Amino acid sequence: KSANPQWREQFDFHYFSDRKDMLDIEVWRKDNKKHRELLGRYEVDITALPVKQTNCLELPLEKQPGSLLMLIVVAPCSGVSISDLCVCPLGDPSERQQISQRYCIKNSFRNMKDIGFLQVKVLKAVDLLAADFAGKSDPFCVLELGNDSLQTHTVYKNLNPEWNKVFTFPIKDIHDVLEVTVFDEDGDKPPDFLGKVAIPLLSV
Repeated sequence: KSANPQWREQFDFHYFSDRKDMLDIEVWRKDNKKHRELLGRYEVDITALPVKQTNCLELPLEKQPGSLLMLIVVAPCSGVSISDLCVCPLGDPSERQQISQRYCIKNSFRNMKDIGFLQVKVLKAVDLLAADFAGKSDPFCVLELGNDSLQTHTVYKNLNPEWNKVFTFPIKDIHDVLEVTVFDEDGDKPPDFLGKVAIPLLSV
């Protein structure tokens, strides 16, 4: 019930060199669970923004009244990675030993913001729901930890996809929950939901 909403939320998007350079922002209005209306959108060219500084942007919505006020910082990623299973970042015993030393009891208070990190190996899915008319799906997997989000590639026409990817997240809050969601890619349409599992970090 507001024409001047304030969200005050921060989201971390991990930008890799092989991804598109545009940040696509959409504002939606919801009447109820079923009805939604697009109020406007704006595209931000990430490559045009200065690095390592806070960019305060007032963005007029395309073809619609209103504007968005956003703070955007482009900074080097730290502790976030996507790799193939064969080059797993924790596969080297000497690296594991360094990490054990880094997080041992005597170093607990050296850096209060360095809580640790989570590494997830996404191997495969089995017997997924068929979302297409041909009895197949085009599944991809999204991992979310707090406001961090990473995803696999899409395996087309397959109900038993194998991704074999390794994802590494820095942990910002030990009470966060890792959410793993499988979607069916549907061209220009929003992806179809195929299933989800939630894993509290404290249970690991």
